[in-house]
Order: sequence, then C-alpha cells, then structure tokens
Amino acid sequence: MDQNLFASFNVPMMLGIPLVMLIILFPTMLISSPNKLINNRLSSLQQWLIQLTLKQMMTTHSTKGRTWSLMLMALITFIALNNLLGMTPYAFTPTTQLSMNLAMAIPLWAATVLTGLRFKTKAALAHFLPQGTPMPLIPMLVIIETISLFIQPIALAVRLTANITAGHLLMHLLGGTTLTLLSSYISSSMITIVIIILLIMLELGVALIQAYVFTLLVSLYLHDNS
Repeated sequence: MDQNLFASFNVPMMLGIPLVMLIILFPTMLISSPNKLINNRLSSLQQWLIQLTLKQMMTTHSTKGRTWSLMLMALITFIALNNLLGMTPYAFTPTTQLSMNLAMAIPLWAATVLTGLRFKTKAALAHFLPQGTPMPLIPMLVIIETISLFIQPIALAVRLTANITAGHLLMHLLGGTTLTLLSSYISSSMITIVIIILLIMLELGVALIQAYVFTLLVSLYLHDNS
C-alpha cells in the first residue's frame, strides 16, 4: 500500500480524538526530578546543561530580563524533548506542525513587544524610525519596520518547522531507498545505511540546535525590549 510522503506528519488519532496533547506531554516524563530521585549522573548532567545554557542566554540581560530565566529554560527543554521524540521509530514529531510552533512563537513575541512598549516606550517606538532618516523615506521606512516586526514570530515558527520537517523527510526518503536496494543491490544498500546513520547523528544535533536557536531569538527579542 502506497503511503503519502507527508503521512508521518499527520496528527495521530484514536477513536476520532487527536492524541497530540498526550504526545507533547510524554517527553516530560524523561526529566528526572531531584525531589523524587537521589542525585545521579542523569540529574547532574541535566543541571550542568541547564546552568551552561542559562549562562549563555542571560549574560547580556539586565536584572529585569533575567526574571524570564525560568520560562526560557522551560521553553528550550520543551522544544528539545519534542524534537528528540521524533527521532524514535514510529513516533510523531509535534514540532513539525506549523500551528503548534506559531502557538509558541506568537505569545512569546507579543510578550516581549508589550514589555518593550511598557518599560522602554521611546526606545521601542524609535526602532520604527531611525534617527537621521530623510523626510521622503519616513512613510516607507515605518511600513518596512512594521512589517519586519510582525514577521518575527512567523520567521521563528517557520524556521523550526522547516528544519525539523526537512530532516525527517530526508531520512524517510533514504530509508525507503535502502529497503528497495536491500532486495537487489546489497553492496549499494550498505552505503545508504551508513549515510542514514550519519544523517541520524546530524538530526540529533539539529534537534538540539533548533531548540537553542528558537529560545535564543526569543531571548534576543526580550533583550531589545527590556
């Protein structure tokens, strides 16, 4: 039975009920809780990674911006675990859904913009019209800056969706090619198997990097407005 190339990105259903919420919450079970477990290598590694990432993101922030630390760390952990969930066999990757990524990007972007308008009103409005702009260019420049501002959450969501989807599609295509070659050209299939293994290692890195990039851009938007 032929299957659509994008069928693996369809939301799983059971009795007509979408299971996406259960799938999204599943990776949180992988996080060890220090209240329930004795300090071990896993929890120590998690704490070290959290401290390292937090230090990288919060270095340039003011005291007011650092109040977002908990939210940013929860965000990067959530995205990274959902990206890694899609690397397991027969799994569904929630972050391949543009609607979900927009649901994360738009509220976070709106919160940073509203923070800037509340605490740094003059500086936030000054971005729409740089100093020294010639009078004839003022209307066009204001329109361009406004469009670029509203494109920011769309760019956040599309970047995450495109990078995760592209890697999964490539693995799907190479996997189908390998199964076809195994029945006729075993030596050639060995080459594609090696390529798939290298691609999986690359996708593991991409899953973590894209979570970091998404959160870092939100952090930069916050830095510009706090």
